[in-house]
Amino acid sequence: MNQQNFWLTTAQMPADSNTIIPFPENVDVAVIGAGYTGLSAAYTLAKRNMNVAVLEAESIGWGASSRNGGMALTGLKLPMQIVLKRYGRDLARQLFQCSLDSVDTVEQIVKEEKIDCGFGRTGHLLVANKPGHYAALEKEVEFMAQEFNHNVRLVPPRELKDEVGSVAYHGGLVDEVSGGLNPAQYVAGLARAAEKAGARLHSRARVNRLRREGKRFIVETIRGSLSAESVLVATAGYTSNVTKKLQRKIIPIGSFIIATERLSDKLARELSPKNRMIFDYKHYLNYFRLWDNRLIFGGRAAFFPEKENTIARSAEILRREMIQVYPQLKDVKVEYVWGGTLDFAFDMMTHVGNEEGMYYALGYAGHGVAMGTYLGKTVAEAMIKGNLNQHPFAQFKFPGAPLGLYNGFPWFLPLAGAWYKFLDWIE
Repeated sequence: MNQQNFWLTTAQMPADSNTIIPFPENVDVAVIGAGYTGLSAAYTLAKRNMNVAVLEAESIGWGASSRNGGMALTGLKLPMQIVLKRYGRDLARQLFQCSLDSVDTVEQIVKEEKIDCGFGRTGHLLVANKPGHYAALEKEVEFMAQEFNHNVRLVPPRELKDEVGSVAYHGGLVDEVSGGLNPAQYVAGLARAAEKAGARLHSRARVNRLRREGKRFIVETIRGSLSAESVLVATAGYTSNVTKKLQRKIIPIGSFIIATERLSDKLARELSPKNRMIFDYKHYLNYFRLWDNRLIFGGRAAFFPEKENTIARSAEILRREMIQVYPQLKDVKVEYVWGGTLDFAFDMMTHVGNEEGMYYALGYAGHGVAMGTYLGKTVAEAMIKGNLNQHPFAQFKFPGAPLGLYNGFPWFLPLAGAWYKFLDWIE
């Protein structure tokens, strides 16, 4: 199989021709990172006549924004029961509404900018790995209706064949609001929309120093320096020691995906009759969906970020997991495998904030397709209005590691992986 991102074979990504564009001397906002958050923010700011430069260390859309499973999901990484207990009913409802608005935001941009990325409200399916998981899903249906006025549907085990062509699960839960898309086509379209709005995108412009000089920031890159009134850090799992305080609060975790060869129409319909975005209940989860009759199957096969050896090992693990779910694929060829890096905060929550003019939106934990787009837009709007402190995701602390035992290198990831596997086993 090819160690290659399948999505990039389907999309025309922005070229690096912008490396010859002269660097601006002064901008209103410098955005660090050209993924969903950074490009959505640049799009929003430029449409409001702000002078914006987006600085990307690699090529536009290079990181997780072109490597993920393409799922635009409702909800947060943490179960809403935990969110409600931790933050109270009012804030929990605001945060959940943000997740609903995030999917709407993606849909709106796709329609307005005519981005051809296959976006569709196909819904998501959360499958129960064990009978106990299904019992929890039964309570989830009532909880979501009562606390959030959000209707999700329980799928009993006997009816699950109408949703997924596997006998590995014990029922599931469907949320029709979620959607799916081709992530590379979407991030490429978002980049084009930002440029059309007037934002300047600069690839191969890795930021190596960020400092204050009076009331402005001096942003030094390998291609030159510029002065900015404000900075937005949108670096997700690739947050570096340029913003050391933020790096110490973000854990980069690897996530890996395989893509099969094209399947027959009959087999594809058997695997996923309604083309749902599917993921399981485990801590060490798997997620999968169809695209162009290929099964896209991903998971936390290895916790360390992507390298050649972790990608190869992950391919073996994910193929084995895929066949456990779908034995009918045992003779199907896996054509592509690739990896990317997600950003997790220590409290498993997404965070936005502002430190003396340096804004940030980080900690998506695998929910970045929709939420990254939404926070790019809403943080940009708050930058203009000067009211970020009113943003729902700015209402709680952004914690670092317990006892400060983390300097940006995730030495504890093997322990975390073992712990999650243990939790799955005892459950």
